[in-house]
Amino acid sequence: MAAEKTIWKKLIWTWKPESEFEAGDSIVRNLLLHWFPSKITFRSLSYRYSFWLGTASAILFGILTVTGVVLMFLYVPSVERAYASIKDIEFAVAFGWFLRGLHRIGAHLMVAVVFLHAVRVFLTGGYKNGVAANQNRPLNWIIGVVLLLSTLLLSFTGYLLPWDQLAFWAITVGTNIALAAPVVGEQTRFLLLGGNTIAQGALIRFYVLHCVFLPMLVLLLFAWHMWRIRKDGGLACADQLALDQKQEKAPPIKSKTYSLLGIAGTRTVHVEAALVDEDRHATPASPSLTLRLLVVILATVLLASLMTIVVEAPLEEPANPAVTSNPAKAPWYFLWLQELVADTTVRVGGLTLNGALVGGIIVPGILVGLLLVWPYLDRSSVRSAGIWFGSDRWRQNIVFLIIVLAILILTIVGTYMRGPYWGLYWPWETWPDLPRKF
Repeated sequence: MAAEKTIWKKLIWTWKPESEFEAGDSIVRNLLLHWFPSKITFRSLSYRYSFWLGTASAILFGILTVTGVVLMFLYVPSVERAYASIKDIEFAVAFGWFLRGLHRIGAHLMVAVVFLHAVRVFLTGGYKNGVAANQNRPLNWIIGVVLLLSTLLLSFTGYLLPWDQLAFWAITVGTNIALAAPVVGEQTRFLLLGGNTIAQGALIRFYVLHCVFLPMLVLLLFAWHMWRIRKDGGLACADQLALDQKQEKAPPIKSKTYSLLGIAGTRTVHVEAALVDEDRHATPASPSLTLRLLVVILATVLLASLMTIVVEAPLEEPANPAVTSNPAKAPWYFLWLQELVADTTVRVGGLTLNGALVGGIIVPGILVGLLLVWPYLDRSSVRSAGIWFGSDRWRQNIVFLIIVLAILILTIVGTYMRGPYWGLYWPWETWPDLPRKF
């Protein structure tokens, strides 16, 4: 029994260290823990600061990877057999309905969580450099924006795979918006579909993009994103501790040396640490960070599983290009674009303002461009980095929240208030009965 305990302790000691020395050593010796810092500030551990949205999105990506690999063994990417293979997964494979539903819910949750994570970073000024040397948080913000776009594309390419009416016409709407892009619109749509129609070429291209190229891109961007967080000194809220200590003029602790990780602001040989009294504001990452990580993993998996049980994955009739869905809607995360296209299509006399160009290409293009360059336009002080609703960023936050609110309103309108022929109906109004086409 004693020998078994000794073996067990050798296996788990890095996750449950019994001393501060073991806690620091565990980060170096454990492959999975090696990307975490030896110590982490209490502010960074707080659930209320970051809501751990970045971690939750990584966990959802892991869920999608595991369920997606299993589904690849059961799914057949051909227009003749795709729909039948989905029905087999849904009704013939043991717990296939749960597997497909968890993959679908995980994809939707990942889109929502990555979007909320970007909102959190903006509202806290997390893209701003702090006091430590060699920070480049604006670059990491750009990586995050590309990750958001990649997540949207990852979910969009998977939307077609069931090959039912819902998927077919959602992809039709989405690719038609891309068609409105000047100069390259037609070529972009042709490249995505592998032709001029949604057929076998489109299905196999979406399948390969969804299963190979986009997951690899997201994985590489995520690794780069995490590496930059470490290089930038962790979350931006940690920089406020250094600023507070600088105002307090906290004396360095004589029993410690700061020259290795310290920062020098002048040409003097004396080096000043970014965080002097580390013991008072930080705790060993193992087990403090690892325990919270376990809680977030369990909570994310539990939430996704419960939603899978409650929300049934839809499966409509097989895709039929001859029968148009009415209304034909894009995936929910692109419904704000579809609604914007409808709202910017204006007819004056014999002239028509192309809403697909204005609302589907120009407006979202401007928004993405602003997101990419905003860290370089932000002239607020370093005191606003890592602070929720910083006082000298209130104008920026208001503008950003107005844009986010507009996107949410357009999404809600497109989801619940657009009926047949894209007519506008209040939630309490009944949609008219349409004749069925055979």
